[in-house]
Amino acid sequence: MRSSGGGMWTGVPIVQAPMAGGPSTPELAAAVSDAGGLGFLAAGYKTPQAMRADIAATRKLTSRPFGMNVFMPSRDEIDPVLVDAYRDRLASEAARLGVSPGSPAARDDAYEAKIADLLADPPPFVSFTFGCPPPDVVQAFQARDVVVIVTVTSVDEARQSAAADALCLQGSEAGGHRGSFTNASDEPLPLRVLLHAVRAMTSQPLIAAGGLASASDVARVLSLGAVAAQLGTAFVRCPESGASAVHKAALADPRFTSTAMTRAFSGRLARGLVNRFLTEHSAHAPAAYPDVHYVTSPLRKASAAQGDPEGVNLWAGESFHTTTEAPAAELVRSLTPA
Repeated sequence: MRSSGGGMWTGVPIVQAPMAGGPSTPELAAAVSDAGGLGFLAAGYKTPQAMRADIAATRKLTSRPFGMNVFMPSRDEIDPVLVDAYRDRLASEAARLGVSPGSPAARDDAYEAKIADLLADPPPFVSFTFGCPPPDVVQAFQARDVVVIVTVTSVDEARQSAAADALCLQGSEAGGHRGSFTNASDEPLPLRVLLHAVRAMTSQPLIAAGGLASASDVARVLSLGAVAAQLGTAFVRCPESGASAVHKAALADPRFTSTAMTRAFSGRLARGLVNRFLTEHSAHAPAAYPDVHYVTSPLRKASAAQGDPEGVNLWAGESFHTTTEAPAAELVRSLTPA
């Protein structure tokens, strides 16, 4: 994978997953890149100005290549009646926390402005989640010698991303949001199955993501044809991570023993620790992203402020129980196969 600002990325095959909502920070991305991996920032939920500030801060911390991840705009049809019903359902929970449920707002995550900003002064790598950008956008980045990576969860999505320089294959074991192109119900494929299927139909470099937690896990996906392993949950408890104290503590809390997919927090399937909110509301949450994200935002912020992990989205992959508080550079070294 070639990039400007760093030439060919020849580091260790470890990619730090972009984690929107706080965990991804300039300090984390820089530490991973300085250790020889590929650090990533996350533009999701941020303004274009905040995204640019993160890029500037990371450049001050490292001269190594790093990337920025962008959410594709949500184009799924939303039923406002279902969103209103879910908002009503959460009213009593919100009242207990001393807040009111939020209201749906913009659904494009300032995509056009972020693309314009990135094209004007891009980092070496740009990745996309929730879809593949149109060919003209991909080509515009490639003309700037930027490596374009698209997150895919199926063979069909991989076919739609043929113009990308590389694909990030997200298996069902992964924590956080499903990177699928639509919010329709699907049958998430385990990483091993997805990697085998996509490897058979493309020569694009593949980055494997989902439930990876050790050097042996990394070696395994490399042996199956991936050029690198992407890990997110493994980095959440690092001191450089911007994850909330509640989130970091929950990953090590013996009360939380499993993960599950849910739409309860955002309206889009995402894997997190099974807590009270997930258990009580998953069956009632509509497939309405990011509308549900806006509705639950005040509740999640209030729960985090009160130190209550039972009302917060605790995104985590299936291997969450192996996480540690090790510094990011130390973690990269421990994940690198011998």
